[in-house]
Amino acid sequence: MKVLLDSCVSTSAAVELRKAGHDVATTDIFGADPGDRVILAFGLANTRTVVTIDKDFGELAVLHKQPHCEIIRLVDIPTAQQGGAAAEALANHGTELLGGAIVTVERSRVRIRSAHWPR
Repeated sequence: MKVLLDSCVSTSAAVELRKAGHDVATTDIFGADPGDRVILAFGLANTRTVVTIDKDFGELAVLHKQPHCEIIRLVDIPTAQQGGAAAEALANHGTELLGGAIVTVERSRVRIRSAHWPR
């Protein structure tokens, strides 16, 4: 899958996701941080799943109804485990993600908020 890592996700996660066969971009492509709205819009325009630890993406998508791509939010996942956690979410929940879901990965559980709009 095509992935966009937010600046808050460890750089080692990019290495792990690439090893797992994913096409990974990071927010470094923007130079300075463009803000969450721009990152979501870029992900949608380029069909990239946004991987973040920032809850603001979900708020923009759900509360503010900003059109968005798929989102994986990593909650309290140690830096060294972020790549593996994201890769596992992509492998196990790819169908839901391709449908525009928000997948929240925590240490002991995974929550999926399905999209309520056609992709």
